[in-house]
Amino acid sequence: MLLGVNIDHIAVLREARKVADPDPLDALGICKRSGADQITIHLREDRRHMQDSDAKNIIELSTLPVNLECAIASEMIDIACELKPHRVTLVPEKREEVTTEGGLAVTGEQPKLKVAIKRLQKEEIEVSLFIDPTLDAVRAAVDLHVEWIEFHTGKYANIHTMLYSNLAKTHHSIPELELSRKVLKQMLDDELRNLRLLSCDAMELGLRVAAGHGLNMQNVSDIVEIETIEELNIGQSIIARSVYVGLEQAILDMRAKLIR
Repeated sequence: MLLGVNIDHIAVLREARKVADPDPLDALGICKRSGADQITIHLREDRRHMQDSDAKNIIELSTLPVNLECAIASEMIDIACELKPHRVTLVPEKREEVTTEGGLAVTGEQPKLKVAIKRLQKEEIEVSLFIDPTLDAVRAAVDLHVEWIEFHTGKYANIHTMLYSNLAKTHHSIPELELSRKVLKQMLDDELRNLRLLSCDAMELGLRVAAGHGLNMQNVSDIVEIETIEELNIGQSIIARSVYVGLEQAILDMRAKLIR
């Protein structure tokens, strides 16, 4: 399984103190040496972590393919078309969100989305849609003629964390998931089954399938077993683990988890 390492949270640390260190650019060689297959970055409209200069430098200097996540706003598509990363993953954004809360709205008439996809593909940039794991979203992605989809695994990750960690005993507990272990286990099984079925459907419809959001050393193994998912994009958990073991070891540890 391919591993895209999202290095946004290096920039989060930098912006927390409004200084020039740590520099996400310094991570590129470590990611390559550690076996990453791709660098993933998210240039948000509010520029809360990655900046335009980061995106430019990373795309120009990375020897690994770069997957640029961005909104469908015309300003962001302009930047993507100028920088020409290997792939652009179109994602939803809300200014008030802590992190991306769900998949992109892809069903129904989506004129802005269609224009963005056509512009990117004209520049020979692969396009992926970050979507919720639903059949309607998969079918819409097929109709939009993109090359990739990336399933938002946040629901799976949240259920897993509430079931198998102490999250429910902390101030970050998820109220709607404060349920019995039996119910949570059934929900987790259902979500895995859904991801497996939809990944197979997507592949049969000609889409390449990635997944990401909330994946970590504890919950990734069951996702790895879904053979029709060929790539995972993982960031926060790798960067968080690097505080204790270093970035190279954190990537190596995750890389080992992705062996089928």
